[in-house]
Order: sequence, then structure tokens, then C-alpha cells
Amino acid sequence: MEYLILIAALVVLALIVGGVMFLRPGRRRPPVEPAERPDETAPAAGTAVVDEDQAAPTIERAPPTPVVPPEPEIEKPPPGAGRLVRLRARLARSQGAFGKTLLGLLSRDTLDDDAWEEIEDTLITADMGAAVARQITDDLRTRVQVLGTRSPDEVRAMLKEELVKQIGPDLDRSLRTEPHGGHPSVIMVVGVNGTGKTTTCGKLGRVLVGDGRSVLLGAADTFRAAAADQLETWGTRVGAQVVRKDEGADPASVAFDAVKRGIDSKVDTVIVDTAGRLHTKTGLMDELGKVKRVVEKQAEVDEVLLVLDATTGQNGMQQARVFAEVVNITGVVLTKLDGTAKGGIVVQVQRELGVPVKLVGLGEGPDDLAPFEPEAFVDAILGD
Repeated sequence: MEYLILIAALVVLALIVGGVMFLRPGRRRPPVEPAERPDETAPAAGTAVVDEDQAAPTIERAPPTPVVPPEPEIEKPPPGAGRLVRLRARLARSQGAFGKTLLGLLSRDTLDDDAWEEIEDTLITADMGAAVARQITDDLRTRVQVLGTRSPDEVRAMLKEELVKQIGPDLDRSLRTEPHGGHPSVIMVVGVNGTGKTTTCGKLGRVLVGDGRSVLLGAADTFRAAAADQLETWGTRVGAQVVRKDEGADPASVAFDAVKRGIDSKVDTVIVDTAGRLHTKTGLMDELGKVKRVVEKQAEVDEVLLVLDATTGQNGMQQARVFAEVVNITGVVLTKLDGTAKGGIVVQVQRELGVPVKLVGLGEGPDDLAPFEPEAFVDAILGD
């Protein structure tokens, strides 16, 4: 009997141990089949699709739809207008305040003596000169009193007409660059140091070559270091011959050789770059006169262009007077006109010298040399 009770106890103990082992944590359970998803083969947009032959995933994205704006209608400028458009844009940036001030003063409801004095002062500060400023003010005052009403358009038209009249719309601003009498046209470029003479020679040569002319450059500025190198660089760039000598050589001999080479080569135009010199140095000014006389032993000097820095104002006018006495200036080139220059210098230099401004320099670029146009110049000063 006791034996049977022992066996029964062992059986119960075995059943308890087996149940505990069955419910132990971490025991592997049979896998459960997941529920079927719709469209099992199509991944969601923007998810990574792994190519079997590549380790890096590839992101699939829809390409953006390009937006193509309609092409604007562009009005083509007339031939040769490119430089004048650039002139207006650059002058408007630097001198727009001058025009706005004048237009604002003239548009006042009441123009008393103080207002007209302020208008005259504004013109003087623009390098017009006292006499020119007084004349413009008197003419405008008379016209305003006669017209009575002054709309903005009327005021602008009156001011533009007065400024253009003072600049001189009927002056001959052409350059004599055609060969004649069996020799080329000869152009001398003169001025003080730092005004941009050599650069002007190069830019003028570029313009003429672009017009189909053959050009020779004479490096008669033998005093300034690297002046001849600078001119030779321009010659290479524009396709012009260059005649030069060693630094310190006689400028007159360089000019003579340049004109002789021009005659022998049958070029259209010879441009002689002379040494910069202060107008107060009598000896250097006499030497400039010698250069011109030596050149004229072979050919007539058709143009003597005085290069003036437009930012120098009254000092530039004094320079102009002395140079005109020595070499008989035929035209003026105003450089740096797109900077802090005042537009009135154009009026004053023409009034003082009796010769026209023929070219204006607009910057440092190779194409920044433009023929001077009075109406385009005034439009640039007054702004839109």
C-alpha cells in the first residue's frame, strides 16, 4: 500500500515539473502567419527600393514639372546705341540727385527769390560755373513766369531744353579719322598724368578697328614706367601696330617714327600717346609743342584731343586753358564721367575753350568710350 502511494506522489511531481517547463519565458512559439496586405508588391511613394545588384538604395521621386516663363518682348536699340544706353544708365546712378534736386525746386508751388537762388547754387555746385548758372537761372525764371502753370512734365522739358542749349547741340563732334593727301589721319592725345590718356588711345583704337579702319599706335609717353608696355598690350588686343622705343627716349622722335611708319604702311589712322605733364611745368609744355611740330613735318595733325578727368572740376579747367594755348586743342575727352563727376563740367569746358566734348569715358572696360550726345547726356543727368 505504501508502495502505491509513493508511485502516485512521483507521478504528480512529474506533472508539476512538466507544466512549469512548458510555461517558461523565452520559449519559442510557433510562427503566426501575418494578415495579407493589399498591393504587397508596390512600395509606398518615397521609400527606398533596393536593387539586388547594388548595395545602396535608390530613392524614387517624381521629377518636378519645369516652369517655363513666357519670353518677354525685347525692343532692340538702334544701331550704335549700346554705348549711349550705358552712358545714361551709369550717369543716372551717380548724378540722379542733381536732376531730382533741380526738378524738385522748380516744381514748388511758390518760387520766390530764395528758391531761385537755391536753384542757381545747385547749378554752380554741379560745376556749371557762375556765369552759366546765372544765365540758366534767369532764362528759366522768365519762362516760368510766362507759362504760369508748371506740371512735372513741363518743368522737366524746360530744364532739359535749357541744359541742351548750354551744352551746344549744333557743335561738330565728329572725329577726323579718314586718311587724306596720301597720308593717314593723325590724332595726338594730350593731358596731365592720371587722366587716362593711354587707356583712351587703346579704346579709341578699338573703336576704329571695329569700324574697319587700320590703326597704328605711337607710344610717345616715354617718361612713365610701363606706359609703352600698356599701349602695346592694347595694340595686341585690338589688332593695331605699335611703334615704341626704350624708356626715356625723345618723345618727338617716337612720334615722328610712328607717323613715318603709318605713311609707309598706308594705315588709316595714327594715334600718338604723349607723356602726361603738369600744365604748370613750362619746359614740359614746350616739349609737347615740339612733338606736334615734328609730326607736322610729315603730315598734318588732324585732331588734338585733350583728356580731362571729369572729377577735377575747376582744376581741370585750368589745365584745359594751358594745353589749348600750346597745342591748339580740337576736342575734349572727358573720362571718369560715371563716378563722382558733376555734369556741368561739359558746359564749362566747351564755353572756356570753344571746342566740343567729342568723347566720354564711362569706366574701365574696353568698350567704355562713347561719342558724346548732348540730349542723351542731359537725360542721364535728369533721370526718368
